[in-house]
Amino acid sequence: MSKKKKLVAEESPERAQMWELYNSTMKAIQEGQIVEGSIVEKGEKDVLVDIGYKSEGVLPAEEFEDFEKVAVGDKVEVLLDRLEDEDGMPVLSKTKAERQRKWDDVVQNKDEGDTVIGTVKGKVKGGLVVDVGVDAFLPGSQIDVTPVRDLDPFIGQDIECKILKINKERRNIVLSRRDLLEDQRREQKQALLKEIKVGEKRMGVVKNITDFGAFVDLKGMDGLLHITDMSWGRINHPSEVVQQGQELEVIVLDVNLDKERISLGLKQLQANPWDEIEMKYPKGARVHGKVVNLVPYGAFVQLEPGVEGLVHVSELSWTKRIARASDVLSVGDEVDAVVLNINKEEQKISLGIRQTEANPWDDVADKYPIGSRVKGKVRNFTNYGAFIELEEGVDGMIHVSDMSWTRKINHPSELLQKGQEVEAVVLEVSPENQRISLGLKQAQEDPWSGISNRYHLGQLIKGKVTKLASFGAFVELEEGVDGLVHISQISDDHVAKIRDVLQPGQVVEARIVKIDPVDRRIGLSIKAANVSDEDFQVDDSMLEGLRPGEDLVDLAGAFDAALSSSDSKPEEWSPGQAEYDEPKGE
Repeated sequence: MSKKKKLVAEESPERAQMWELYNSTMKAIQEGQIVEGSIVEKGEKDVLVDIGYKSEGVLPAEEFEDFEKVAVGDKVEVLLDRLEDEDGMPVLSKTKAERQRKWDDVVQNKDEGDTVIGTVKGKVKGGLVVDVGVDAFLPGSQIDVTPVRDLDPFIGQDIECKILKINKERRNIVLSRRDLLEDQRREQKQALLKEIKVGEKRMGVVKNITDFGAFVDLKGMDGLLHITDMSWGRINHPSEVVQQGQELEVIVLDVNLDKERISLGLKQLQANPWDEIEMKYPKGARVHGKVVNLVPYGAFVQLEPGVEGLVHVSELSWTKRIARASDVLSVGDEVDAVVLNINKEEQKISLGIRQTEANPWDDVADKYPIGSRVKGKVRNFTNYGAFIELEEGVDGMIHVSDMSWTRKINHPSELLQKGQEVEAVVLEVSPENQRISLGLKQAQEDPWSGISNRYHLGQLIKGKVTKLASFGAFVELEEGVDGLVHISQISDDHVAKIRDVLQPGQVVEARIVKIDPVDRRIGLSIKAANVSDEDFQVDDSMLEGLRPGEDLVDLAGAFDAALSSSDSKPEEWSPGQAEYDEPKGE
């Protein structure tokens, strides 16, 4: 026995008994321990609690759920924070005791991977605080299978989570709601794939929208509602038909068990407007619609939802030359049109807007009979002719071969200019092909008409040299009529180069040695001019270079050959080498 205990025992047995009780209590109570106490006094804002220690501890009213119901004598469980404060009183906490009990309960009864239900208490950095008996942390990335931007709707909600980690040292629990949802969805997905059938109708919620369609949650997995299966009509973006979070009925189009994919349809719940399209819009019927899209080659006109027809740019007007549909139409315009053709299999309708008006080509044959003279302005050139505007939308074409009696025209710009007013003769009219052939030279007198009456073989003429070629020189007999002096018929002396003895503009005298009115050719001989009329006779030497097969002097080819000739060309010239063989007609 210690000296102190011995003295106490000698003084009083009662004091010795109290000393023993105090020592046993001190040994039983330790800081951080949960002990049971009794309320011995109640004040307005706190209570005194006897835990069997040398002095009572204080509990504030805030630690009780309903302080008004607290009474003296009530038992209460508290945690001993410290044995004594500066006043020698124990520091107690009812809240910490309850928290400790809950923590112990969670640790003893739950393991990592177990499922718990808790109430979301609030937001913290990076996630939510969930009360599962103790405060646990639910990271933002673990809240749902998809990222959650707004956490506020979760506050105050009871949610089911899986325990990811328990850290006993740090008294920390990390939860995951996503893992639990993914487990549930995997089970639902397998069940859905087993029971879902093509052709059946299902209710779903639009989960996500992309440019090519929408993903619909079928309560187990997502199905794809492609943009082409949303509506029979034209859709620029899926958001025009569905909205995220929208509940809608869809039909199952395809189920791929290997790839675990489901294709859905929305338009298939409605009748296909193309099923009876030929009855609703027969060929030749006049229709009314709205322009919904413009492309360079035409305009798409909606006749009803899901039914569009194409007005090709060539079917917009009988008379106007329209390069692009957007030049005359705008999206949203309401127009009348005529059904030209229907392809039910390809779901195509050809429409014409110009067919709603009279075709000016229908009476063009009466307005421009063959042989009549017409006037018009040169509108455009091609390599083979010029287009003459007779009236708005009605053009005639002058082929290069019908531009001049005397010249070979390689390009219409050699004779005409854009905007120039010309007079021509109607040669041919084809309303069905919308073509009128015109002749410019036919509106003028043919200088070769009656040529045999004005000229004869052996006739002595004077003329001006107009062009030089390696094979000879062209001499103008009259306007529009030239003859050719072959190089062998220029002089009795040998002539190596034409330009050594003749020059353009020079006046020469010659005899006619050949006349061919059909091929519009005249052969001349300067040498024969020195022979008297009585002695003149055409011989083979005069026709050298003018023999058949070596055709010469019609100005539809000869002049151009002369312009492009050089000294290196052969002595004999064949106009066939310079003939323009572009086909006649547009």
